[in-house]
Parts: sequence; C-alpha cells; structure tokens
Amino acid sequence: MGYLVKTVSAVALTLLGMTQVQAGEQEVRAAMAKALPQYSIESMEAHQGSGLYVVTLNNGPILHVTADGKYFVAGDLYQVDGQNLVNETEQKKLAKIEQIPESEMVVFKAANEKAHISVFTDISCGYCRMLHKDIEELNELGVTVRYLAYPRAGVGSEAYNEMVNIWCSDDPKKWMTAAKLGKDVPDNKCTNPVANQYRLGNAVGVRGTPSIILDNGKFIPGYLPAKELAKELEL
Repeated sequence: MGYLVKTVSAVALTLLGMTQVQAGEQEVRAAMAKALPQYSIESMEAHQGSGLYVVTLNNGPILHVTADGKYFVAGDLYQVDGQNLVNETEQKKLAKIEQIPESEMVVFKAANEKAHISVFTDISCGYCRMLHKDIEELNELGVTVRYLAYPRAGVGSEAYNEMVNIWCSDDPKKWMTAAKLGKDVPDNKCTNPVANQYRLGNAVGVRGTPSIILDNGKFIPGYLPAKELAKELEL
C-alpha cells in the first residue's frame, strides 16, 4: 500500500510540474506577443537550472525569460561550474551550426585538419575579403574554413543574388574567390540554402560580417588574422 501511495504521489507531482511548465509557457508566449510583436517564437524550453525560459526568436536574439513573463534578459547565459564558466548560449548556437551539413556550405578544407571555423560572410565586405586572403595560411595551420551566407542587405538584395549564384555554380569555391576579388559571378539558379543561412545568422546573433564561430563554441564578431585565430583554437 505504501508503495502504491508513493507511486501515485510521484505521478501527481510529475503532472503538477508539467501543468506548471505549460502554464509558464503560456504566460511567456503571451508576454512576448505583447512586448515584441515584430518577432515570432522559433523555440522555447524551460531551463532546469535557472528556472528561466530560453526563448529563441525568429530572426532575433535568444532571450532568457522569467516564468511569469515579466522580465527577460537578451544575452548569453553562463553556468558557474566550479572555477569554470560555461557559456550555454554559445553552446546552443554552435549546436545549430554544427547540424548544417558541409554540402550546404562553401568549404575550404585543410589537408591536415586540426580544427574548423564556420564563417558568416558577405562578398562585398572588406574584412571578409581580408579573411579570405588568409585561407591558404589557415589551411596550412590545419584550419578548415566553412562559409555560410550572410548577405548584409538581406534576402532579395544584390549581394543575396550574387551569393545564390555562387552556391548554385559548378564550382562554389572558385566563384567565391572571384566574387571576393570584385568579379561578377554568372547567373545561376537552384534550390539553395542562402536565405535559410541568413535567417540562422540573425537567430544566433550575427550583426555584421565576418562573424566567426570556432569549433569550441566561441563567437568572434569580426576579423582576426590567421595566427590569432589559430591561437583562439589552441593550435
């Protein structure tokens, strides 16, 4: 009998917890709809450690919201792990990017790969062109460079159309290099990931190019020379 009572109690507590979570989600959704009507919610999950809700907005930032929906923080959430700080928000961003197959990127592969970087790039950006000139050195250091499209002027812009031409070309690496040298890319059309990558960039906090995500999860908003990048990758 005692075992049965304990089991029923455990089930009741579980159901109560689920009800509270659902109620919290409804409050958060309602609050976000009122406070930030320009955004829709891409995903939302209860964060067990902090009691906050992690809300990812479509084409917007990641928010950490109180269960009543009355307060939120836009920024990174850190976990204190002894003497270490774990940036959980960066890990979440990295997970999204690592889910993208390399077949949807323009990849400059290192022969002896020790690490990789994922770079949100625009063909007309001066610092992106500086980074592109470093690719040979990065490859020699064992760093693979994986490009994701981020036309800063948005979907439908001239840069967007040029990046579609690159992704749909017979040799994306060749035409990426040509575009970064200011050359025109022949018109090409195909089913392509450029718009999705642009939206992903917005979702993970890209606000300019190049935006570099290291394979250890660190987010670098801007250009770094090859040797400094290698140091960041602990090579």
